[in-house]
Amino acid sequence: MKEGRLGTILGLIIFPAVIVLLAFASGALFIVDETKQVVITQFGKPVGEPITSAGLHFKIPLIQEAHYFEKRLLEWDGDPNQIPTKDKKYIWVDTTARWKIVDALKFLQSVGNETSASSRLNDIINSATRDAVTGNLLVEAVRDSNRILESKDLGEDAIVSEEALERIEMGRQKLTRSILEKAKVLAPQYGIEILDVRIKRINYVEEVRNKVYDRMIAERKRAAEKYRSEGFGKAAEIEGQIGKELKLITSEAYKQAQSIVGKADAEAINIYATSYEQNPEFYSFLKTLETYRGTIDANSTVILTTDSDYYKYLKSLDK
Repeated sequence: MKEGRLGTILGLIIFPAVIVLLAFASGALFIVDETKQVVITQFGKPVGEPITSAGLHFKIPLIQEAHYFEKRLLEWDGDPNQIPTKDKKYIWVDTTARWKIVDALKFLQSVGNETSASSRLNDIINSATRDAVTGNLLVEAVRDSNRILESKDLGEDAIVSEEALERIEMGRQKLTRSILEKAKVLAPQYGIEILDVRIKRINYVEEVRNKVYDRMIAERKRAAEKYRSEGFGKAAEIEGQIGKELKLITSEAYKQAQSIVGKADAEAINIYATSYEQNPEFYSFLKTLETYRGTIDANSTVILTTDSDYYKYLKSLDK
């Protein structure tokens, strides 16, 4: 009895499992991943809407076929193209883009697979790039601003030149946005959405390169001269301010020094006067000795009469 029940339970478990395995083996069941979307075809013709929800799905084996497509962003990387600019200068432009499949059914019907889609993108993006580049001057493709210095670090003063030898009206960033807008117009017919287009690299052809380098050198020299002249002006302003402040400080210091010297001299004279008043004869004696020291040396010859006051104290030495 127990063995019968166990066999029944095993049969109930094994039979559905065998059915599922047979369904997978025959292709009746298939799994759609989160990153994929599926279009079912029957005898080569699409059947129903694209399947975009992840999970287990059913199709008729042998008759129907599942075609898987990416839901994630895809990369397109084009080959460099030689393109003339509006001012007749040839450059190599290398572009890249990001795109995705937004209508798997239309994608299957128009291009079939990612390889064919990449070929279509070559035509669309390269054409849009050529139109944008040939419609603008060379400087528009290589620069984003008329400023030689784009920014300055916080807390750091920088001299920024707003002028350049050639002023731009659009710039590289807006140029790439115009390429994107042109390319997005044609892409939906293939079930594709182009999300972004960027210029990876621009190289100059040999005959243009030297002229471009010369122009860049001249532009940098012009900017350097501007910075140098502004620096000299700033230096002169600083030096003038320093000189003004130095004179002010020196004048004030001299005024204070003279005031101190005057007070000291007055105090010294007062002390001398007080001292000399106590002994006028001694004061007269000191002044006479100072006169001797200041007027007579080893090379001096003085002829005076004997009654001169100059000899007053010398005469007294004999007494």
